[in-house]
Amino acid sequence: MKKFWPLLLLFAVACKQKEYNADLLIKNAVVYTVDSAFTTANAFVVKGGKILAVGGADTLEQKYLAHEVLDAQGAAVYPGFIDAHAHFYDYGLGLQEVNLVGTHSWGEVLDSVQVYSTRNTDGWIIGNGWDQNDWTKKQFPDKAKLDSLFPIRPVILSRVDGHAAIANQAALNIAGLKPGQTINGGQIETINGKLTGILVDNAVGIVTRKIPAPAANVIEDALLDAQKNCFAVGLTTVDDCGLPYTMINTIAELQHKGSLKMRMFVMLADRAENYEYLFKRGAFKTPGLNVRGFKVYADGALGSRGACLLKPYDDQKNWNGFLLSSPKHFEEVAKKIAEKGFQMSTHAIGDSANRVILKIYASVLKGKNDRRWRIEHAQVLSPDDIKYFGEYNIIPSVQPTHATSDMYWAGKRLGAERLKSAYVYKQLLKQNGWIPLGTDFPVENINPLYTFYAAVERKDLKGLPEGGFQPENALTRTEALRGITIWAAKANFEEKEKGSIEPGKYADFVILDKDIMKANGSDLPKIKVIKTYINGVKVYDKK
Repeated sequence: MKKFWPLLLLFAVACKQKEYNADLLIKNAVVYTVDSAFTTANAFVVKGGKILAVGGADTLEQKYLAHEVLDAQGAAVYPGFIDAHAHFYDYGLGLQEVNLVGTHSWGEVLDSVQVYSTRNTDGWIIGNGWDQNDWTKKQFPDKAKLDSLFPIRPVILSRVDGHAAIANQAALNIAGLKPGQTINGGQIETINGKLTGILVDNAVGIVTRKIPAPAANVIEDALLDAQKNCFAVGLTTVDDCGLPYTMINTIAELQHKGSLKMRMFVMLADRAENYEYLFKRGAFKTPGLNVRGFKVYADGALGSRGACLLKPYDDQKNWNGFLLSSPKHFEEVAKKIAEKGFQMSTHAIGDSANRVILKIYASVLKGKNDRRWRIEHAQVLSPDDIKYFGEYNIIPSVQPTHATSDMYWAGKRLGAERLKSAYVYKQLLKQNGWIPLGTDFPVENINPLYTFYAAVERKDLKGLPEGGFQPENALTRTEALRGITIWAAKANFEEKEKGSIEPGKYADFVILDKDIMKANGSDLPKIKVIKTYINGVKVYDKK
């Protein structure tokens, strides 16, 4: 009998091994866990949609028997990328509309609209993405040509940042707009007694509110088309900033059906009905959807001169921009959100807008805290105001590609001295020791690797400028990777469930064709995603 004991022991060990069944084993990889020590490993195990174990392949293969084994063949693996500030649904809608991103003239815009109109013959013509700063004539267009091409069919074309648009007369008529009309927090441009069609900030909404709501199938197509493109660049969570409460059930239903797999952190827009909904219902949290706060707009954008500055624009001496609402409104909203225990995230571009919001935050937060109230963009700051972020644990949520897109004209708007305290990501990082990064897509490209590149190299996709734009505010690669993973998760109160490859967290990860932590700086924008996983299930494969 004794001679059989070793065989029985081996059989028992084998049985025990099978008890640790797993769904997936990734091995022979360079795994950047992005844990607190920023450790690397060469393998990890997934079970039930979560990370089960991380370590060496030899050890894990002895302990776990997985249904699927993926040999990464030395490829680099990272936690799924998180975009801390985006407009996911709007991006998807834009895919159904006229894409004007990259147009080089007003004439090119008109050509694109005409092509679209021949394929889509009914209803409003809606376009997005033009930027006069990319044109030879860097001025807002007027609607004369648009009127001649479309005398009856309403047209509205939004600027790339969404803070300005041009509408034809048919659209203006539907909205009831008249020459000389004014609106708080916006502009309805009138020149020589005539409407030019240019609308800035709050004026845009007067027209867009007249556009019929998209049909259910259009909404679904928008979300799924956006998801497809985002998976292809390694995004597994997006922060969608400023949705109506009516979108929550739509998103939740599509996620429940299994067609929408993208995880979403949704901020509701600053509107009475959204406050009423969330205050009454309470925070909404599922594995795929987190709704716990509000997106407020303090001012407009620098490119359309809607950002609110302490002193006049350098290229428009009698103009400071404007706040989109009164300081009283922001105070009331902040107190209300704080009282109910929700998160407040405020778009603030100009140094005046940032100062107003930072002081209101300070009055409500009253010192150190863990409310994680956010300033979205924190783009132009007075040097005297940067301290508020650290003193009141206010989170600067920034978009590195804004710096490298704006650098060609931001100095003209701000002047050399004021530009020094704009896009100061390194200084902002020091305030709390962490900083979430995003893109603001569709204002910028959806690719988080462009975010990483802009953060560490401070260059655009042409490799300019030599030496980088304000290189003193570049982030290290470790900081940038944290910014698009664990720090973005932390900004959403989700750092215990995602943002790193650690046991117990969702198995959201991405495999790249080159290692962004070691590749030459100039190669970073060329790196591609090989595979993207959510819950340990492949949602994108380059093949």
